[in-house]
Amino acid sequence: MPILTRTTERVPCTVEISHRFEELSAHVRFDDGSVVHPGDAVQVEGPEIMAPFGEVVREARTAVITRAGALERWWTRLTGDTEFMELCEFSFSGEVLE
Repeated sequence: MPILTRTTERVPCTVEISHRFEELSAHVRFDDGSVVHPGDAVQVEGPEIMAPFGEVVREARTAVITRAGALERWWTRLTGDTEFMELCEFSFSGEVLE
């Protein structure tokens, strides 16, 4: 694995968007079994997918995985826990702000 070089892969994927009362989610499954590692970036090609309320939409797409180099992967693993804790500082509540 090169230390600083990034590589890209184009892989088939399935995108699933759920816009229901009990679930609001978006998932990408790589159809060829590819795995994303720390530091890698994924971009799904194609137009925006809009799911009407109450429905789940699935579409076949192509994803571009940009693989991190060894140094970037190491740095992401080293600093990942700290960045996750920053996300934990936020919360959601049903209270109205004035």
